[in-house]
Amino acid sequence: MNGRTREFRPSPRQVLTASSFGTRMFVALTVVVVGCAVSAWLVASALAPGIFHDHLGQAGIGHDSSQAAHVEEAFTWAIILAWGLAIAIAVLLALAVSWYIARRVQRSVSAVTASTARITGGRYDTRVASPGLGREFDELAAGVNELARRLGDTEITRRRMLADLGHEMRTPLATLDSYLEALEDGVRSLDDPTVQVLRAATHRLERLAADIVTVSRAEERLTSLRPVPSATGALVAEAARSAREQFDDKGVELRVHVDDSVPVMVDPDRLGQVLGNLLDNALRHTPRGGTVTVTSALAGHSRVEIGVADTGDGIAPEHLSHVFDRFYRVDTARDRRNGRSGSGIGLTITRALVDAHGGRIQVDSEGLGHGARFTIDLPVVTL
Repeated sequence: MNGRTREFRPSPRQVLTASSFGTRMFVALTVVVVGCAVSAWLVASALAPGIFHDHLGQAGIGHDSSQAAHVEEAFTWAIILAWGLAIAIAVLLALAVSWYIARRVQRSVSAVTASTARITGGRYDTRVASPGLGREFDELAAGVNELARRLGDTEITRRRMLADLGHEMRTPLATLDSYLEALEDGVRSLDDPTVQVLRAATHRLERLAADIVTVSRAEERLTSLRPVPSATGALVAEAARSAREQFDDKGVELRVHVDDSVPVMVDPDRLGQVLGNLLDNALRHTPRGGTVTVTSALAGHSRVEIGVADTGDGIAPEHLSHVFDRFYRVDTARDRRNGRSGSGIGLTITRALVDAHGGRIQVDSEGLGHGARFTIDLPVVTL
């Protein structure tokens, strides 16, 4: 090796590959413009002399005459000056336009690149302005903005989920810890009441873990469904019958109005779980003396709506779009004071199961104190 270190020199291809998109676009356009200019010059040089000499012959001017030489020289210089000036102006204009377009595209691409880098860093409030370069670039900017918005919503839900999950686990864990410490200190004995408290705490943890697994499977549509033709009237009646005792104990009236009982292809157990979750949610948020109404009615010729409406707390407008999010709970502090706090994923499971049946679910409320209505939309089947 002669003790010398070879200097690394990147190839032109490597230099071009490592350059920015705008530079590469400008170089490509320059090559195209110069190539067109050279091609035009070569074509003119190849065709013009033959055509010129042919017309001289038709005019009766000999090729070897002094008159022909003078005319040919004048023609050659005219061609050189005219074509040269025209090509030079065309190339300069084309290069200027190419530089402007490349610069506009480069700035737009750089803005998207910088925005995605900020989004990757966790700044989900980042938005890309429309570059004004056409529909494709506008759709790209809109796609990046929608991605940032969804990631921001997901991050908010994740933080809320972790906070709520920590709170849900803290209570049974604190109960277990305090009772075990009391047993160790001899303050308490392992009698039936103590065992019941410990078992209730462990069951609460088990129930929370089961809910998390259930909602994950349901959202991924891994929950096994066994759909059979079922009448909506029978489904509503069975759900109301199962929940009637709980409503009576709390003093909340449960009404059933079946305007249309039509066949739907559903898993009765899973749809019963859906209606049970909605009735349980309505009962938690409806005070004594209130009313919960379950309905079934056609919505057109091919759809049926099953509704669960209550006269309870209602939902503020800013919460409506998050009601079905994981671990999202409206006014959790008030719920805990009233002893009716849920895990926050019952409605998430409900939506996942409705989606798995090919249906839709939505919630409406006129605001706090005006109750809420959940509506399930399912396709009607022909038997």
